[in-house]
Order: sequence, then C-alpha cells, then structure tokens
Amino acid sequence: MATVVRFVFNPFQENTYLVIDDATKACAVIDPGCSSPAEEQELLSYVESAGLQPVLLLNTHAHIDHILGNALVGKKFGLSLRIHEKELVILEAAPQVAVYYGLPVPEPYPADPEAYLRDGEELIFGESRMQVLFTPGHSPGEVCFYLPQEGLLLAGDVLFRESIGRTDLPGGDHAMLLQSIKERLLVLPDETRVFPGHGPETTIEHERRMNPFL
Repeated sequence: MATVVRFVFNPFQENTYLVIDDATKACAVIDPGCSSPAEEQELLSYVESAGLQPVLLLNTHAHIDHILGNALVGKKFGLSLRIHEKELVILEAAPQVAVYYGLPVPEPYPADPEAYLRDGEELIFGESRMQVLFTPGHSPGEVCFYLPQEGLLLAGDVLFRESIGRTDLPGGDHAMLLQSIKERLLVLPDETRVFPGHGPETTIEHERRMNPFL
C-alpha cells in the first residue's frame, strides 16, 4: 500500500507530494515547489522524522511553481530528475520565468536525458508501482502518475476539483487538454482519488458529474 502526503508551497499555493510505500518507507517526491528556507525545512524535516527514503524525483510538468525545489531534493538525496522530454523547453526557461514572477531564481537542475518519463512506463519505489500517463494540454509534456492498486492519481495541473488546467501559457492547448482528460483520466474507476497540483483532493466520479468544463 502507498500513502500520499501533501505540502502547500510558494505564492502559487502549489501542492508538493510525497508518495510513500508503506512497507519500505521508500518514496517518490513529486513537484517539489518549496520556495523559501522555511518551506525547504518543512519538507526535509518531514522526510527525516518519518524515516523516509526518497528514491524518485518527479515533475508532472516544469512550470516554475512545480520545480523550485528540484535542486534541493535532488542534491540532498542524490536523485536524478525525471520529466517528460517535451517539458525541457519549459524547464530551461525557469530562471527567466522566476524573475518575471518575482520568485527566487531556482538553481538549475537538469533532467536526466537517459531517464525521460515515457507514457505507459511503470515506476517502482519499494513495493509500490506507479504508471506514467502522458496528458499534454496544460503543458506540452505533462504527465500524471497513477497507482492502480491503491486507486490514486497524481494529476499535476491537468485536472482540479471542478476545474481544469489553464491553457493560455506557452505550449498550452485547450482541445488537447480536454482530450487528455477524457481519454486518459475519465476512463479510470469512479472511486479513483485525484490529487491535483493545486487545491483539494477530488475523485474521478465527482469530476465526471460536477466539473463544468467536462
């Protein structure tokens, strides 16, 4: 079994997640968005106090609010960054975007070119497994992470509670986003718990019934 722990970081109120394998305490760090020393310490202190072993550093996509803590986590735990190859142009623009929004300029932490995330790939941490779902639209190379045995979906900025990701940023495509949601996410079981990149948890059933964009 796996447990999801959420932290809310930076001025964009971004959700940073730890997905923890209960049996081994191995965990995946997804979208570390910590933007201040206090937020960095909050994340590291939790990992230490819970006895966790981070083994994966993952970005659903590379918008600035989701990648501010990449270098911290990567260097602290000796992890390579894994991201979809189509997000590289977004990742490389992060320093300029940080200046534009008045955020701390993140230390560059490039993705591992030998380990780009691939659609359908299975990620293993401890005794738990996650599937990579390619879901472009909000960003050109965005992915979601799905744990079928636990019925958990880490949805990035693709699907929110009663909303969807914005598509007016560079690389956004509204029609493609709707296609990703309908063909990759709404086909999942109704009871699937959805953990979005911003805001509260939801379920696939709730979004199918109540999301005005769908």
